[in-house]
Amino acid sequence: MQSRQNALSVFLAEVERRAYRHAFYAVRDEEAALDIVQDTMLRLAERYADRPQEEWPLLFQRILQNAIRDHFRRSKVRNWWVTLFSAFRRDDDDEGDDPLEWLPDQSGSANPEREREQAQTMALIEAGIARLPTRQREAFLLRYWEEFDVAETAEIMGCSQGSVKTHCSRATQALAEWMRQHGVDWQGGE
Repeated sequence: MQSRQNALSVFLAEVERRAYRHAFYAVRDEEAALDIVQDTMLRLAERYADRPQEEWPLLFQRILQNAIRDHFRRSKVRNWWVTLFSAFRRDDDDEGDDPLEWLPDQSGSANPEREREQAQTMALIEAGIARLPTRQREAFLLRYWEEFDVAETAEIMGCSQGSVKTHCSRATQALAEWMRQHGVDWQGGE
Protein backbone atom coordinates (compact mmCIF):
# COMPACT_ATOMS: atom_id res chain seq x y z
CA MET A 1 0.00 0.00 0.00
CA GLN A 2 2.83 2.38 0.90
CA SER A 3 4.59 1.82 -2.45
CA ARG A 4 1.31 2.59 -4.30
CA GLN A 5 0.99 5.87 -2.40
CA ASN A 6 4.60 6.68 -3.21
CA ALA A 7 4.00 5.89 -6.88
CA LEU A 8 0.93 8.14 -6.91
CA SER A 9 2.89 10.94 -5.23
CA VAL A 10 5.65 10.64 -7.83
CA PHE A 11 3.10 10.63 -10.66
CA LEU A 12 1.34 13.73 -9.31
CA ALA A 13 4.65 15.55 -8.84
CA GLU A 14 5.57 14.79 -12.45
CA VAL A 15 2.32 16.11 -13.92
CA GLU A 16 1.70 19.04 -11.58
CA ARG A 17 3.51 21.82 -13.46
CA ARG A 18 2.22 20.82 -16.90
CA ALA A 19 -1.31 20.43 -15.54
CA TYR A 20 -1.12 23.91 -14.03
CA ARG A 21 -0.01 25.45 -17.33
CA HIS A 22 -2.74 23.54 -19.15
CA ALA A 23 -5.38 24.81 -16.71
CA PHE A 24 -3.93 28.32 -16.80
CA TYR A 25 -4.10 28.44 -20.60
CA ALA A 26 -7.73 27.42 -20.39
CA VAL A 27 -8.98 29.67 -17.58
CA ARG A 28 -6.36 32.47 -17.68
CA ASP A 29 -6.54 32.86 -13.91
CA GLU A 30 -3.65 31.72 -11.69
CA GLU A 31 -5.73 31.01 -8.59
CA ALA A 32 -8.45 29.19 -10.50
CA ALA A 33 -5.83 27.12 -12.33
CA LEU A 34 -4.21 26.13 -9.03
CA ASP A 35 -7.60 25.17 -7.60
CA ILE A 36 -8.44 23.11 -10.68
CA VAL A 37 -5.14 21.20 -10.52
CA GLN A 38 -5.48 20.62 -6.79
CA ASP A 39 -9.04 19.33 -7.20
CA THR A 40 -7.92 17.09 -10.06
CA MET A 41 -5.12 15.60 -7.98
CA LEU A 42 -7.45 15.00 -5.05
CA ARG A 43 -10.07 13.33 -7.23
CA LEU A 44 -7.49 11.03 -8.77
CA ALA A 45 -6.08 10.12 -5.36
CA GLU A 46 -9.48 9.59 -3.76
CA ARG A 47 -11.24 7.74 -6.55
CA TYR A 48 -8.64 6.08 -8.75
CA ALA A 49 -5.51 5.43 -6.69
CA ASP A 50 -6.32 1.72 -6.72
CA ARG A 51 -6.42 1.60 -10.53
CA PRO A 52 -3.36 0.36 -12.46
CA GLN A 53 -0.64 3.00 -12.79
CA GLU A 54 -0.80 2.86 -16.61
CA GLU A 55 -4.33 4.27 -16.41
CA TRP A 56 -3.42 7.28 -14.27
CA PRO A 57 -2.29 9.60 -17.10
CA LEU A 58 -5.55 9.20 -19.06
CA LEU A 59 -7.68 9.37 -15.93
CA PHE A 60 -5.81 12.45 -14.73
CA GLN A 61 -6.27 14.26 -18.03
CA ARG A 62 -9.95 13.34 -18.20
CA ILE A 63 -10.51 14.63 -14.65
CA LEU A 64 -8.53 17.80 -15.47
CA GLN A 65 -10.61 18.51 -18.60
CA ASN A 66 -13.84 17.94 -16.68
CA ALA A 67 -12.64 20.26 -13.90
CA ILE A 68 -11.88 22.97 -16.46
CA ARG A 69 -15.34 22.56 -18.02
CA ASP A 70 -16.92 22.69 -14.55
CA HIS A 71 -15.03 25.90 -13.85
CA PHE A 72 -16.50 27.49 -16.98
CA ARG A 73 -20.00 26.30 -16.12
CA ARG A 74 -19.74 27.82 -12.65
CA SER A 75 -18.19 30.98 -14.07
CA LYS A 76 -20.99 31.39 -16.58
CA VAL A 77 -23.62 31.36 -13.85
CA ARG A 78 -21.54 33.60 -11.56
CA ASN A 79 -20.83 36.06 -14.39
CA TRP A 80 -24.51 36.27 -15.22
CA TRP A 81 -25.27 37.35 -11.65
CA VAL A 82 -22.33 39.75 -11.51
CA THR A 83 -23.44 41.33 -14.78
CA LEU A 84 -26.97 41.63 -13.52
CA PHE A 85 -25.94 43.31 -10.27
CA SER A 86 -23.16 45.43 -11.78
CA ALA A 87 -25.82 47.51 -13.51
CA PHE A 88 -26.55 48.94 -10.07
CA ARG A 89 -22.94 49.88 -9.31
CA ARG A 90 -21.62 53.35 -10.00
CA ASP A 91 -17.88 52.71 -9.74
CA ASP A 92 -16.37 50.32 -12.23
CA ASP A 93 -12.99 48.89 -11.35
CA ASP A 94 -10.88 48.57 -14.45
CA GLU A 95 -8.91 45.47 -13.57
CA GLY A 96 -7.09 44.04 -16.55
CA ASP A 97 -6.16 40.43 -17.01
CA ASP A 98 -2.74 39.37 -15.79
CA PRO A 99 -0.42 38.88 -18.76
CA LEU A 100 0.69 35.38 -19.54
CA GLU A 101 4.13 35.03 -18.03
CA TRP A 102 6.76 32.51 -18.90
CA LEU A 103 8.64 31.13 -15.93
CA PRO A 104 11.87 29.68 -17.22
CA ASP A 105 12.97 26.53 -15.46
CA GLN A 106 16.47 26.47 -16.89
CA SER A 107 19.21 27.42 -14.49
CA GLY A 108 22.47 29.14 -15.23
CA SER A 109 22.39 29.53 -19.00
CA ALA A 110 25.78 30.48 -20.44
CA ASN A 111 24.33 32.84 -23.06
CA PRO A 112 22.01 35.57 -21.70
CA GLU A 113 21.09 36.81 -25.20
CA ARG A 114 20.03 33.33 -26.30
CA GLU A 115 18.11 32.87 -23.05
CA ARG A 116 16.28 36.18 -23.66
CA GLU A 117 15.40 35.15 -27.22
CA GLN A 118 14.15 31.76 -26.02
CA ALA A 119 12.04 33.43 -23.32
CA GLN A 120 10.54 35.81 -25.89
CA THR A 121 9.79 32.99 -28.31
CA MET A 122 8.26 30.88 -25.55
CA ALA A 123 6.12 33.80 -24.40
CA LEU A 124 4.96 34.28 -27.99
CA ILE A 125 4.11 30.58 -28.35
CA GLU A 126 2.21 30.61 -25.06
CA ALA A 127 0.29 33.72 -26.11
CA GLY A 128 -0.62 31.96 -29.36
CA ILE A 129 -1.74 28.84 -27.50
CA ALA A 130 -3.86 30.95 -25.17
CA ARG A 131 -5.63 32.47 -28.20
CA LEU A 132 -6.65 29.12 -29.68
CA PRO A 133 -10.29 28.05 -29.45
CA THR A 134 -10.89 25.77 -26.46
CA ARG A 135 -11.07 22.42 -28.27
CA GLN A 136 -8.07 23.20 -30.49
CA ARG A 137 -6.02 24.25 -27.46
CA GLU A 138 -7.10 21.14 -25.55
CA ALA A 139 -6.17 18.79 -28.42
CA PHE A 140 -2.88 20.59 -29.08
CA LEU A 141 -1.78 20.48 -25.44
CA LEU A 142 -2.76 16.86 -24.96
CA ARG A 143 -1.02 15.71 -28.15
CA TYR A 144 2.12 17.83 -28.15
CA TRP A 145 2.60 18.90 -24.54
CA GLU A 146 1.36 15.80 -22.74
CA GLU A 147 2.43 13.55 -25.66
CA PHE A 148 -0.71 11.41 -25.75
CA ASP A 149 -1.40 9.60 -28.99
CA VAL A 150 -4.48 10.34 -31.09
CA ALA A 151 -6.58 7.54 -29.57
CA GLU A 152 -5.76 8.56 -26.00
CA THR A 153 -6.44 12.20 -26.76
CA ALA A 154 -9.80 11.29 -28.32
CA GLU A 155 -10.71 9.28 -25.23
CA ILE A 156 -9.77 12.15 -22.90
CA MET A 157 -11.64 14.74 -24.98
CA GLY A 158 -14.65 12.49 -25.54
CA CYS A 159 -14.57 12.83 -29.32
CA SER A 160 -13.48 10.89 -32.39
CA GLN A 161 -9.89 10.44 -33.49
CA GLY A 162 -10.71 12.37 -36.66
CA SER A 163 -11.84 15.32 -34.57
CA VAL A 164 -8.57 15.24 -32.64
CA LYS A 165 -6.60 15.29 -35.89
CA THR A 166 -8.70 18.18 -37.21
CA HIS A 167 -8.33 20.20 -33.99
CA CYS A 168 -4.57 19.59 -33.93
CA SER A 169 -4.15 20.51 -37.57
CA ARG A 170 -6.10 23.74 -37.17
CA ALA A 171 -4.22 24.57 -33.97
CA THR A 172 -0.80 24.11 -35.58
CA GLN A 173 -1.85 26.16 -38.61
CA ALA A 174 -3.14 28.95 -36.37
CA LEU A 175 0.03 28.89 -34.26
CA ALA A 176 2.28 28.94 -37.32
CA GLU A 177 0.35 31.92 -38.67
CA TRP A 178 0.53 33.65 -35.27
CA MET A 179 4.30 33.16 -35.18
CA ARG A 180 4.74 34.40 -38.77
CA GLN A 181 2.72 37.52 -37.91
CA HIS A 182 5.21 38.17 -35.14
CA GLY A 183 8.29 37.63 -37.31
CA VAL A 184 9.09 34.01 -36.43
CA ASP A 185 9.15 31.38 -39.15
CA TRP A 186 7.85 28.40 -37.16
CA GLN A 187 6.67 24.99 -38.21
CA GLY A 188 4.76 23.17 -35.47
CA GLY A 189 2.82 19.97 -34.94
CA GLU A 190 2.28 16.97 -37.16
